Amino acid sequence: MKQTVILLLTMALFVTGMVTSLPSKSYAAPNLQLEAESAILVDAETGKILFQKNADLLLPPASMTKMMTEYLVLEAIDKGKINWDTPVKISDRVHKVSQDSSLSNVWLRQDADPDYTIKELFEAAAIYSANGATMAIAETIAGSETHFVKMMNDKAKELGLKKYNFVNSTGLNNRDLKGNHPAGGAEDMNMMSARDTAKLAYHLLKDYPEVLDTAKIPDKMFRKGTADENHMINWNWMIPDNPQGYGLSYEGVDGLKTGSTDLAGYSFTGTAQRNGVRLISVVMKADSYNARFEETRKLLDYGFNNFSKKEIVKADYEVKGKSSLPVIKGKEKKVAVQSTDALSVVIANGEEDKYKPKAVWSKKALNDKGELTAPVKKGDQVGTLKLEYSGKDDFGYITEEASKKASSPIVAQADVEKANWFVLMMRGIGGFFGDIWTNVVDSIKGLF
Repeated sequence: MKQTVILLLTMALFVTGMVTSLPSKSYAAPNLQLEAESAILVDAETGKILFQKNADLLLPPASMTKMMTEYLVLEAIDKGKINWDTPVKISDRVHKVSQDSSLSNVWLRQDADPDYTIKELFEAAAIYSANGATMAIAETIAGSETHFVKMMNDKAKELGLKKYNFVNSTGLNNRDLKGNHPAGGAEDMNMMSARDTAKLAYHLLKDYPEVLDTAKIPDKMFRKGTADENHMINWNWMIPDNPQGYGLSYEGVDGLKTGSTDLAGYSFTGTAQRNGVRLISVVMKADSYNARFEETRKLLDYGFNNFSKKEIVKADYEVKGKSSLPVIKGKEKKVAVQSTDALSVVIANGEEDKYKPKAVWSKKALNDKGELTAPVKKGDQVGTLKLEYSGKDDFGYITEEASKKASSPIVAQADVEKANWFVLMMRGIGGFFGDIWTNVVDSIKGLF
C-alpha cells in the first residue's frame, strides 16, 4: 500500500513537472474570447495584422496617449531642437497637477536645484506615467500644452491615423486636471481606436526603437539622494523583474504603455520579442488592472504560437504565361519581365498553400491589349506581384506603406529602343499584305 502511494505521488509530481514545462497554450483566433471592448495584434516588422476585435471603435486611450508625447520628444531630440540635458522649468499649472496625489505623479518643485532635465521627466512619464512631468515636457517643446496638443493632432494625421482626437498630452480626462487643462472643453478627453493606437506604437517602434530603453525599465528612483526621491515602479506589470508584477510577467515584454481612467477602463499597449519576432498588442477597456495583462497574454500567446514568417515567392519570379510582354513600335517585339523581390508574409502555421502569387499589370504602362510601347527601359515597372490569400480572416496591414512592402514590382529585364520610321513602315506593309493573304486564304477555304 505504501509503495502504491509513493508511486502515485511520484507520477503526480512527474505529470505536474510536465505541465509546468509545456509551452503556453496555443489559441485559435475564434477561441481567444477576449474580455475587452477592443483589441488588435500586429507583427511589428511587417505590419501584418494577426487578430482584431472591434479595432475601429473609438475609445478613450487614457495614458496610452503618452506614446504620442514620447514620439514628439524623440523627434525633437532627433532634429536637434532639444537634448536629454535640456533644463525644464515648472510652471504654476504643472506644479499644481504634479502635487495631486490622486493622479500618477512625481512631485515637482518650482525651485528645483538643479533644474529638471528632459531625460528625468521622460523617464517619469514613460515608467511611472507621471502626468505633471508629461505636461512640463509638452510646455518645454511647444511653449504651451495647447500648442503641443496641436502638434499631436498634426503628427497623428501625418502618421496616417484615422480615428483620433487629442485634447491634452497626458490622456487624463480634462476634468481631472481641475482647471489646468489646455485650451478646450473641460469635459473633453482624448479618443483613439485600437487600430490607430497600434499604428502609433508601430511608428514609434519603427522610427525611434530607443524608446524601449526606457519603457523596459522595471523600476527606478526619481531624483535619487534628494528629499524629492520617488521610487517609480513601472505600471507595466508584464515586464520581467518588475518588483510589483504579481506573477504577471511575460518573457520578452519590454514595453510599451498602460492607461486607465474611470471612463477608459483599463487599457494596455504591449510589445514583446521572442526568437527575433516582435509583436504589438493593444487591449482597450478591460474590466480590471490585471485583466488587461491577462488579455494581452492571450494575444501574445496566440501570435507567438500560431504564426511565423514564410517566404512564399522567391526573387526574380516569372509570372506563369507572362514571362515576357509584347512591345509595339520597338526594335524587339517583346521583352522579358520578372519581379524584383522575394515575397514573405507572416502567416498562420500550415497555411502556406493558401497564398498564391498574382500579377497586377500597370494600366499606365500597358495598353488595353496588354502591350508595352517602345521605348522601354530596363527596370521600368510594368506591374506588381502580390500574394492572394484564399483562407479566412485576412485582416490586412496596419499601414498602407506596410501593405505596399508586401508586394514586389514587376520590371522589364532589358531596354527596347523605338524602331525607326523605315522599320515601322515595312512592318506596316508586311502587316497589310499579311492581312490580304489571310483574307484570300479564308475565302478559298470557304469554297470547299
